[in-house]
Amino acid sequence: MNQRSSLFNPLKLGALTLPNRIIMAPLTRCRADDGHVPSDIMAEYYSQRATAGLIVAEATMVMEGNSAFWREPGIYSDAQVAGWRKVTDAVHAKGGLIFLQLWHGGRATHPLLNNGQQPVAPSAIAIEGDEVHTPEGKKPYVTPRELRDDELPGVVEGFSKAAQNAKAAGFDGVEVHGANGYLLDEFLRDGANKRTGAYGGPIENRARLLLEVTDAAISVWGADRVGVRISPLNSFNSMSDSDPVGVTTYVATQLAKRGVAYLHLMRADFFGVQQGDVVSPARAAFPGVLMGNMGYAPADAAEAVVSGMLDAVAFGHHYVSNPDLVERVRVGASFAEPDAATFYSQGPAGYTDYPTL
Repeated sequence: MNQRSSLFNPLKLGALTLPNRIIMAPLTRCRADDGHVPSDIMAEYYSQRATAGLIVAEATMVMEGNSAFWREPGIYSDAQVAGWRKVTDAVHAKGGLIFLQLWHGGRATHPLLNNGQQPVAPSAIAIEGDEVHTPEGKKPYVTPRELRDDELPGVVEGFSKAAQNAKAAGFDGVEVHGANGYLLDEFLRDGANKRTGAYGGPIENRARLLLEVTDAAISVWGADRVGVRISPLNSFNSMSDSDPVGVTTYVATQLAKRGVAYLHLMRADFFGVQQGDVVSPARAAFPGVLMGNMGYAPADAAEAVVSGMLDAVAFGHHYVSNPDLVERVRVGASFAEPDAATFYSQGPAGYTDYPTL
């Protein structure tokens, strides 16, 4: 048997049965309209990629005032729900399945994107060594305001309302974004979380907000339609942790107890600063569907599935420029490379104009 065929075995993922194990990873593309309303071109883009076993739609603001990219979508207004409904209808019309990634930007936001509003975070520590794109050009990140413990129930409620709106918009489930240096990840990892009290200190406290948000999503959707994404090694957005394996093991164990549909694990560091194996401890602690991400080629992905180390693999970079990625993997065709200059631009160029085989 061709090892690659393992990627085409159906997969029971919570309440769903996926036709294959090739997942479209969440990819911020900044094609929403003013007001962070999903646009018609987004419906075209996602429907082009509906052959994925599952699409995880891009990071989507659960609350107003947390823009980190300027034209990213939200899910807190009626207009946004209606815009996303066009997307989910288009994907379902092609036979696809789609989850929405629920997201709070935390300290990675900027006042120029949010009517002057200061970012919030677990601790008053700014992102260093990077800049954010604003209407006035690239700017350094600002120091965030430390959230008080009594503000955190409001954050959880924001995620809960967003989960309800995602259901109204016709999604098949939601993914809680606990990765890449945004708010929930900032609480999770000790490089960004220096607070004391119920949400700081040991991992049991630092993971509290992520798990409260996950529980809120479960209360809306049921555990079998909720996934969670983490990135214990990724140093993007000035992130680090003194014990990434410990973080992985604790979160995976807690999610296993909750019976979530899947754990979406980013296995490496974008910048190669932090090294280590977080896949093995995640697999040991999480008997459910473990989805891997970051730098997998089809052969690596198939090998991970055959070995049982992973159950599915999410592809990001290649899904930008290969709407028919599943078919290319099936026939062993080469991948088109994306144009990085159009990752966050406006309009169809580098978005909906990539050809199929």
